[in-house]
Amino acid sequence: MTKPEEESTVPRRAFVGIFGGLFSGYIGLTAAIPVLPGFVRESFGAADFTVGLVVTATALTALLVRPVSGHLADRYGHRLVMQMGALIVAVGGVLYFLPLGLAGLIAVRLLLGVGEASLFTAGAVWTVSLAPHSRRGQLIGLYGVSMWGGISVGTFLGAALQPFGFGAVWGFSIAAGLVGLVLISSVPAPSRSGRPSGGGGLLLGPALLPGTALALAAAGYAGLAAFVVLHLQARGIQAGVAVLSGFSAVYAGTRLFIGHLPDRLGPRPVVIWSGIGEAVGLLIIALAPNLPIAVFGGLIMGVGFSLLHPSLALMVMNLTDKSKQGAAIGAYTSFWDLGLSVWGPVIGVVATGFGYPAVFVVGAVCAAAAVGVALCVRQPSAQPTATG
Repeated sequence: MTKPEEESTVPRRAFVGIFGGLFSGYIGLTAAIPVLPGFVRESFGAADFTVGLVVTATALTALLVRPVSGHLADRYGHRLVMQMGALIVAVGGVLYFLPLGLAGLIAVRLLLGVGEASLFTAGAVWTVSLAPHSRRGQLIGLYGVSMWGGISVGTFLGAALQPFGFGAVWGFSIAAGLVGLVLISSVPAPSRSGRPSGGGGLLLGPALLPGTALALAAAGYAGLAAFVVLHLQARGIQAGVAVLSGFSAVYAGTRLFIGHLPDRLGPRPVVIWSGIGEAVGLLIIALAPNLPIAVFGGLIMGVGFSLLHPSLALMVMNLTDKSKQGAAIGAYTSFWDLGLSVWGPVIGVVATGFGYPAVFVVGAVCAAAAVGVALCVRQPSAQPTATG
């Protein structure tokens, strides 16, 4: 098949449904985030620890359930599992209305973590299964942009609805989940010809090294999100949020405009340059004497960090049989949750003991280590069966 013929096989209408379903689902998931702290305090008089537990409870079940969701998607169909994820988002909005108490609210958040894991993991593998070989990395990147776009829009709209009461936010979450369900259901169910044989398992092997690299790279992002504003304020530099804004903008722009590079050049060289870019950007931020240089560092980091995930995911796909890619990508994405869970408290200790610049130096070292781990991933000698 020639390249023009291959490009013409991209099922654009299917991707509209998949990407739109993911986008809407994440809007429903994250709309509650800005209002949950106030709701927990107002309804239960809870302390800060409890507030944090309620907000982050989804991460625990998402971490544990992603590999399971991927395996179920392989076995019973990506469309079905993604539909279940969107439905859980809508059901979670309904449960917010019920007087379940604090323990019940935490249980609802844990359930929503199951929905998030199912929605994202099944859609990611569905995307790869539909993508032409030469555009898998690009479409994985665009899939991630849909997720981050949903997170950004959801948190913004949740905060905008807060003056109208908690019920308005809960109702909006229901509606967004249902819209996601409709969009996903508009895509025809994929072929089930590649069902896995035997028990399957969680297929950690192909995901272990790429996932470890992803978890290491997460240290830089965790440090940027948590401490860049405080780091710059300590140097008398205001408006540090501009660094985060620049990072976010170039993160999305990189995937939109050069997201094809992992496909064209191969994942390994892109991982090398992406890891170096993340490390260099973090070091610039650590040393930045003023805001423009700090923003420049955030831009460099954003370009590098943006292509790490799709490149590493491509490595996983190249090592995995097509019928088991759901389990593999589920295990791989779990390393992102694991990395954030580990690095969150670790960088707090680093900041307390060694100062804010050390947070970014540690992130740079971890980015370099991610490159080293990724270089240990074996490359298939021939076109893998995972590509279809």
